[in-house]
Amino acid sequence: MCGIAGFCDFGGDRKKNIERMKDRIYHRGPDGGGSFFSEDGHVTLGHRRLSIVDLSENGAQPMTSHSGRYVIAYNGEIYNYRQLSGKLISQGHVKAFRGTSDTEVLLEAVESWGVEKAVSQCKGMFAIALYDQKERLFYLIRDRIGEKPLYYGLVGGSFAFASDIGALAVMDGFDNAINREVLDLYFIHGYIPAPYSVYEGIYKLEAGTILTLRLPFQGMDSIRTAPYWSVKEAARRGQEHPFDGTKKEAADELERLLKESISQQMTADVPVGAFLSAGIDSSTVVALMQSLHQGKVRSFTIGMEEEGYNEAVYAKEIAQHLGTEHTELYITEADAKAVIPKLAYMFGEPFADSSQIPTYLVSRMTREHVTVSLSGDGGDELFCGYTSYSSVERIWNKMKTVPYFIRKPCSGLVLHSPLVNKPIYRIKGKLLGAKGPSDLYICSYETDPLTKRISLYDGRCSYKYGEYDPKYLKETNHNIMLMDMLMYHPDDILVKVDRAAMAVSLETRVPMLDKDVVEFAWTLPIEYKREGTVGKKVLRDVLYRYVPREMMERPKKGFSIPIEKWLRQPQLRAWAEELLDPKRIERQGLLNADVVRRIWNDFIDRGEWRIQIWYLLMFQEWLTQGEGL
Repeated sequence: MCGIAGFCDFGGDRKKNIERMKDRIYHRGPDGGGSFFSEDGHVTLGHRRLSIVDLSENGAQPMTSHSGRYVIAYNGEIYNYRQLSGKLISQGHVKAFRGTSDTEVLLEAVESWGVEKAVSQCKGMFAIALYDQKERLFYLIRDRIGEKPLYYGLVGGSFAFASDIGALAVMDGFDNAINREVLDLYFIHGYIPAPYSVYEGIYKLEAGTILTLRLPFQGMDSIRTAPYWSVKEAARRGQEHPFDGTKKEAADELERLLKESISQQMTADVPVGAFLSAGIDSSTVVALMQSLHQGKVRSFTIGMEEEGYNEAVYAKEIAQHLGTEHTELYITEADAKAVIPKLAYMFGEPFADSSQIPTYLVSRMTREHVTVSLSGDGGDELFCGYTSYSSVERIWNKMKTVPYFIRKPCSGLVLHSPLVNKPIYRIKGKLLGAKGPSDLYICSYETDPLTKRISLYDGRCSYKYGEYDPKYLKETNHNIMLMDMLMYHPDDILVKVDRAAMAVSLETRVPMLDKDVVEFAWTLPIEYKREGTVGKKVLRDVLYRYVPREMMERPKKGFSIPIEKWLRQPQLRAWAEELLDPKRIERQGLLNADVVRRIWNDFIDRGEWRIQIWYLLMFQEWLTQGEGL
């Protein structure tokens, strides 16, 4: 895991600017930092290294291929690099490798097979910057699901890229304005979705995409992007060619694939452990890790004394049953609150999933013991785990008996009546207008009309939720899961884990996002994933081979903090009211001060909590810390 940065055809001081960019991403790679300046003057690459595989200088980047044609700076891991290296040698492309790094194997795979074919054979997480010095072609490539971040865009007339948007903001000539048109999306979802960023002219490369740029740089219109893999296509293919075995056979195959993925992802030249939250996903990962490991696997949990927010006691029971070397840390309110001032710098742009705080704390504690940690992310989206999935079906079964031509005007009547002042009627009024179950899921994000009025600017950015064809897949749950895999998972969950862990130089790996696991999951019929309100059935069947059922069948508390309660306490309330002060907001000229004040007053005076309060605070904190205005 590392950080990358660079630019093409930059007119300023190349050395000074690349060093400045590397300093901004130091936390992503404190073990070393290199630079590359092409002789033709077109390309500058910077790299910060977190040494995981081949700790010697043979693994240092930027790295040049054996022939000298390609130069790479990349962030991530290629888990099947040993298989690829063997293939390259057996086919006669490479006689021997200088070292044992996956970077060198990746470079020689590109040299031997071409960019797209090489990347298509890689199983891993990565953000790649690659320069073909012979053809003067520059590439940016992002992994299939979007585990690793990659920003790019126009800075002072030059093309620039980085793992962290903050590294672009420190370049000479950076004067990109805040992207006002994306603010509506931010205040609906709490994150800025790809391909957009908080700045005009700066974008996130979509997952599973290759960007190609022929040099010299002729402007953004000269950029070409094309997918080399698509989760959407993987889902469609899986549903068209469903798994035809029994439930036991499905669990057998899932167990085999997960073991293969975990075995590859446990490979490192540094200590490896895993997060354990007591949920189905992380418990499955840790159980399979322990089954594959001769010694004791290191597992890590944080707990809270706050009633209703603590799963550490259950995680400890699971760890004891599995025989892991378990470490737990109970955090206080003060510990969690102390993280808040760090969040704006950590994420680089506004991001407001409040579980970012415990994610950072568990990462910080884990980093004291290991350099790599596996996590269980992905289980909910692939195996129908979220309770909202069953809620959509339940609500739709009640609504569908009333024809749409009746429900639609009723929705309008509710939303334009005094009833809209009560949250329950706002929600019901919005959901009444849904055309179908997938549309119902989309509508659930926009039940409060005040949300669209927070920004002073009309949002014109299209988003995949609104563009998604609700009939793309035949089964409702699968459509909703796919929407989350396309949007919520890469833009929220994976961003949260990557930024929080990399802030303390901890590499996280996600076995359930292995290409083969993902593609297999989409072949499974919905009844193998969910029965009634119980999700992740096939995953549970795997886990119960290692952990007693009674240990796991308890209500999930989630990985969250009581932010609503804390904001009523004097210290955080004072911080919040300073950030949301109407005069400050009017001076900034981005948000509607009256709407913001109403949202805050509804909370303080009437106890009406809106998640947009945290979204607002994270946005205002980001502005205050100078990453924005």
